[in-house]
Amino acid sequence: MAKIIGNLTPADDYTHPLGPEKNFNESVYFNFFDPTQKRGGFLRIGNRANEGYAEMTVIVWNPDGSAYFTYAKPEIDNNDRWAAGGIDIEIAEPTERILTRYEGKALFLEDPKVMENPSEAFKNNPRRIIRIDLEHVAVGPLYGHVGEPGDGNEFARSHTEQHMKVSGRLMLAGEELDFSGWGLRDHSWGPRFWQSTPSYRWITCNFNNNLGLILTTNGDGIGKGLFQKGQLLEKIEAVSLKTEFDETFGFHKSLEAELKLASGTIQHLSGKVISYIPLRNRRSGANTRIGEGMTEYRLDDGLIGYGLSEYLDQAESN
Repeated sequence: MAKIIGNLTPADDYTHPLGPEKNFNESVYFNFFDPTQKRGGFLRIGNRANEGYAEMTVIVWNPDGSAYFTYAKPEIDNNDRWAAGGIDIEIAEPTERILTRYEGKALFLEDPKVMENPSEAFKNNPRRIIRIDLEHVAVGPLYGHVGEPGDGNEFARSHTEQHMKVSGRLMLAGEELDFSGWGLRDHSWGPRFWQSTPSYRWITCNFNNNLGLILTTNGDGIGKGLFQKGQLLEKIEAVSLKTEFDETFGFHKSLEAELKLASGTIQHLSGKVISYIPLRNRRSGANTRIGEGMTEYRLDDGLIGYGLSEYLDQAESN
């Protein structure tokens, strides 16, 4: 069984008792990237049973930059498991092995940036049947924390993350594909408003079984992170992130980050966005922008890895 770091137990891999908060959310997220194919994506489902629905998102990026994408709010009335809208998550071995499946229709987007106007994108792009059938096996420890009720955290009171090896099959518009690569999974539970955090940048990357990283910064690019080195975690005590944005549309195109490790070592990470999709979350008149980029990374101008760069901003802060 994978090592556990933090005040977690294997039981925390499953759903938890539904909290009293109307906006109680329990979500799981899995990203996955095949370095040989340069194909990747993510799958997320968040149960909001007190509000009567789940939020689900699926995206698969193709090597040419096109993508399959779907988003929905299927009705649910309990928090017993993650299974709605065509998504089905199976905790095969807690902390160790998770199965993720999706079958249903998805928009085919030659240029995913058209999701800047979602109503037009859903109206003007074809739908295709896709199927995802992947196994996620731990290559690093499960780490995170269980928060306390009443702590004022309205975004991720309790949260876990883990680096994974990913394999299985994709079926994209009739084409069957083997998949083999790496990714990161996370799991959050507690009250959540996407509007409760002003801005962040979330960088995830896997290079191989024994090396991955995660960086989290504020909108100014100052933050911290972790290296996953087998079953060990090494703290990145300081991150300084600089981003190049597209002048016309404002999406992030590339990034450079200086990483200061706990040992005092300085490392450099660069990233180039291969394909980008702009998403949004609207609630009570507020509009949260979430830019998702499939990204190719280089560590110290040498080792190449793949992962996600996610940039969240509230609309008024651009």
